[in-house]
Amino acid sequence: MAVPKRKHSKARRDKRRSNVWKIEAPAIIKCPQCGEFKLPHRVCKACGFYNGREIIKVEA
Repeated sequence: MAVPKRKHSKARRDKRRSNVWKIEAPAIIKCPQCGEFKLPHRVCKACGFYNGREIIKVEA
C-alpha cells in the first residue's frame, strides 16, 4: 500500500485546500445601448450592437 515517506508541511497541505484553483464567475457588463447584461468584447444579444455600431439585425 502506498504510504508517504515524509510528512507534508502545513503550508503544502493548506495550499492544496485553498480556494485559489476555483473558477470565478465571468465578468458581466451593461450594454451601453440597451442596458442589458452581456459579456465584455462581445456583440449584445438583445440589441445587436458592439462598440457603438450595429453588427447584427435583431428583430424586436
